[in-house]
Amino acid sequence: MKYLSVVTLAILVLIAGNFVMSLSDVAVKLLDGGVSAFQYIFIRQLCCLLLLLPFWLRCSASQRTLKHGTVTTLRAHLVLVGSGCAMVALTHLPLATANAVFYAAPLIMLPLSIWIMKEKVPLAHTLATALGFIGVLIVLRPSQFHWAALFALGTAFTWALFNVLVKKLPVEQPVSITLIWTNLLGLPLAGVLAVIFWQPMSALELGLIAISALFSLLYHGTCVFSYHRAPTSQLAIAEYSGLIFVSLIGMVYFEEYLDVLSLVGIALIVLPIALQSLGKLR
Repeated sequence: MKYLSVVTLAILVLIAGNFVMSLSDVAVKLLDGGVSAFQYIFIRQLCCLLLLLPFWLRCSASQRTLKHGTVTTLRAHLVLVGSGCAMVALTHLPLATANAVFYAAPLIMLPLSIWIMKEKVPLAHTLATALGFIGVLIVLRPSQFHWAALFALGTAFTWALFNVLVKKLPVEQPVSITLIWTNLLGLPLAGVLAVIFWQPMSALELGLIAISALFSLLYHGTCVFSYHRAPTSQLAIAEYSGLIFVSLIGMVYFEEYLDVLSLVGIALIVLPIALQSLGKLR
């Protein structure tokens, strides 16, 4: 019963995280390519650090210590790559289409968990993963393939590896400190690239980047909280909730309507692993 309550809490927290991440995607969509991807990444990382500074000041020196520096550095640069890819994908693809590919990440996390974390995944989960990848292909539709979908796939892979590697971090370290180090270690490279590709920007664009930073920061915090407390395979159902949020937002605010084939592809991505996760919870 105690285990069940912990898993349920992790799922609820991750659903909330996916909702705010959907709002972050909307902010990026509204940028409409007005700033360079490197400029966007640098400003977003800087905003995240400023938002987290009060938490840093409240922690003790021992809590602030960088632990598992190699893993944290790798995760920091995965954020850079994934954020840049996501910006390109969201600029050129409908919200729901881009996110359908982003949400291949939980499918990718299963083989990564077997390889990196040595988790044992049941055959049913393996079959569900195969169905999910078929769903991704249907959504992408090779006959109507858009080059930006490659960037969406890049986001999915970096997102998956980012979440799996959180299990390599110490559980006792505060989430805020983990997030600070993740943003800080990626800042030098982001800064150099931003200076090279800098272009003028408006106050509105700066505000949208700040909003994206806040919401993505909240999402990453929920990931650290949830993936520390539940097996990767149990959280897929929560990750897929974001697809519902972005689909509704896309229809209401951007007039991006899903056709039948896209709905079938999304169903193949979501339903198999969602049903497996529900069965585990029961």
